[in-house]
Amino acid sequence: MTTTDPDALADRVQDGDLRIHELKDHADPDTAAEARRTLVERETDADLSTVGDYAFPAEQAESTIENMIGAAQIPMGIVGPVPVSGGAADGEHYLPMATTEGALLASVNRGLSVIRDADGADARVTKNGMTRAPVFRVDGVAEAAETVEWVDDNVDALREAAESTTSHGELLAVDTYVVGDSVYLRFAYDTKDAMGMNMVTIATREACELVEAETPASLVAVSGNLCSDKKPAAINAVEGRGRSVTADVVIPGELVEERLHTTAEAIAEANTRKNLTGSAKAGSLGFNAHAANVVAAAFLATGQDVAQVVEAANAITTMEAREATASPRSDEGRSREREDGTTDLYAAVSLASLEVGTVGGGTKLPTQAEALDVLGLRGGGDPAGSNADALAEIIAVGALAGELSLLAALSSRHLASAHEDLGR
Repeated sequence: MTTTDPDALADRVQDGDLRIHELKDHADPDTAAEARRTLVERETDADLSTVGDYAFPAEQAESTIENMIGAAQIPMGIVGPVPVSGGAADGEHYLPMATTEGALLASVNRGLSVIRDADGADARVTKNGMTRAPVFRVDGVAEAAETVEWVDDNVDALREAAESTTSHGELLAVDTYVVGDSVYLRFAYDTKDAMGMNMVTIATREACELVEAETPASLVAVSGNLCSDKKPAAINAVEGRGRSVTADVVIPGELVEERLHTTAEAIAEANTRKNLTGSAKAGSLGFNAHAANVVAAAFLATGQDVAQVVEAANAITTMEAREATASPRSDEGRSREREDGTTDLYAAVSLASLEVGTVGGGTKLPTQAEALDVLGLRGGGDPAGSNADALAEIIAVGALAGELSLLAALSSRHLASAHEDLGR
């Protein structure tokens, strides 16, 4: 039986007649959310009126949240537009970003403005594969070797089993690893326009049943942490996870000096000493200034899994002073030197494991779907996977802009004054 009285439902929870998670069975989603708010307000003396003032039916969030009480509203802005010449993204794009970090969008927008005046950035997805790595138990190395040999000889059979669970995903490869009496199989899939974690988990579980039936291995866990999801991991930096994507640009020397108030040499040195040497000394897996800042804001705006910023921060920033100065888009290539003696700046950011999608998960929420509309990337692409590729390329250009702006501020010693000027 359902009711439309949230106070009565809150009473029943307080009386022990219902549990909070059972409210969904006794009321429509919005009434259940209001009942939970009422209960929490009674027990904590908190005022949740703003939390409860959300702009979409709670029913639309049912697949993304449990025990909903409302929505957390984060300011959203846009940066750009910037020309992107990508394998999937083409033309000028705005990038929606949601954040509470003041000065972030101003900094990224400055970088994008310089990139725009340098005729835009190139971007390419260089590798694609969402991974899941189950761990199996064996008696010892002999059984481990037997299992690995069977897997290597039967990838087609594993592909048939895995792909029987999905109409979109494709199994690309299965890599094997042995540690003592444990065998890890790292399955990699093309999940098209979905980020695909649920897809690959279900598909891998089906493949694991075949492994157990045909080898001495016994499944311990469908995820053995060699995937590696939502944790800093060298394997993601080396092999990639989700999309591996690079964006780059060559900025004329006079533009560096006029707009960024520094030089190509100074930015390149700051990058080497900070992002490369400093990160190495710290034992960091990310050799960049703040790529996670841009990725997190874009993820929040477009409905991605925000915890996967951990992998996305696995990025390397490259800055190089170049004497050859003609535009890389011109017929002259890089053969002409500038008469004023300025040095051009080559700037790039390579994100090894950017996990994004334009269908499923949080992309279905109304505000996030609208942000994807700003990008022209809501839903599935044609061909399949092209929208997620384009999103990865645009985010990479945004991250490049953030790296460029911050390194310029550091090399010109303007970082602190920029935050002071913006009152942050």
